Amino acid sequence: MSRPAAADRPNRYGHALKPLWALDPAITYLNHGGYGATPRSVLAAQDRWRAQLEAEPTRFMQRDYLPAVTSASAALARFLGADAEDLVFVENATGGVNAVLRSLDFAAGDELLTTTHVYPAVRNAMRLVAARAGARIVEAPVPYPLTDPEAATRVFAGHLTSRTRLVVIDLVTSPTALLLPVAEMAKAARAKGAKVLVDAAHAPGMVDLDVTALEADWVTGNAHKWLFAPKGTAFLWAARGAQRGLHPTVVSHGFEQGFHAEFDWVGTRDPSGWLSIGAALDFYREQGDGAIRAHNRALANRAADLLADALKSRQGQSPECRGALATVRLPGTEGRDRAAGLALNDRLWREHGIEVPIIPFANALWVRVSAQIYNELSDYEKLAAALAR
Repeated sequence: MSRPAAADRPNRYGHALKPLWALDPAITYLNHGGYGATPRSVLAAQDRWRAQLEAEPTRFMQRDYLPAVTSASAALARFLGADAEDLVFVENATGGVNAVLRSLDFAAGDELLTTTHVYPAVRNAMRLVAARAGARIVEAPVPYPLTDPEAATRVFAGHLTSRTRLVVIDLVTSPTALLLPVAEMAKAARAKGAKVLVDAAHAPGMVDLDVTALEADWVTGNAHKWLFAPKGTAFLWAARGAQRGLHPTVVSHGFEQGFHAEFDWVGTRDPSGWLSIGAALDFYREQGDGAIRAHNRALANRAADLLADALKSRQGQSPECRGALATVRLPGTEGRDRAAGLALNDRLWREHGIEVPIIPFANALWVRVSAQIYNELSDYEKLAAALAR
């Protein structure tokens, strides 16, 4: 598990750090939560792994790969407070969710419970497995805006029934940037006899994450977002009793030979992102570890206040319900849909050089900003001015 830095070092953060990334300097980048951004030093480590692979592909894949991936996943497991044998790599959190959902057996009348804030791709995967079994998806309407974490637990727990077989909970909701009290929600689900899958896509690097403390059967999350790893680097953690019968979405040579045997080898692939996790963890720690989390959360709070004041609008969450993402409602957008959001996103990029998502939710459009250590308050001032125009 990661450990907080001895002291925050705010003077190290801001635009002076931008050269550490390959980001276009002409773009004000406020969407780190979308796809992450990998530092140059981590990309260089990935290039070294690719060079080693291509120098002797057969030797690397048949002799070097498995020891290397075992070491890499163990390093990530330690950072997340897990035992090495309980954590494997996947390409993204959506893949981790699919692996769990498609390994479970449901029956007609069973219920799969999530919230109205669920990631759309995860909702689709739930729809697929539920339809095949005749099961039903229930979405608990967690309040939005959210100012009281306990309200989320109460609403969620109120939708648990004797038919609930699985709950899927976002630790940080993607469309609405809510930091949910997952451990409390999971505890309520387990008391009803339901299994718990936590979608922690945004959590590694954003919050101090100990996967074993979430009261879950499975936790999946991305390392390529807030933990600075290369794209396609994510994990799936499974409690010891929840590994039997769990299979990757691609079944290969390791079928029924154990958790790691199945997931570590799913066919020929470029493993350089997974194997570069050590470099990503090194970069994260060098930049401050716990100080990064504190800085980004504080910056997200300041950005939300600034935008809400400038637009005379409301925020999507209180500081207690926020990590390093924040949302603010755009006035006058009632009834606007995804196409309108994409059009505004494109206009901000073309006319102002700002990359930021505009997301439809609760019958309006919301701007969702990310706060990363290469951002400064002036970035959000620029966004506020553009939106006001």
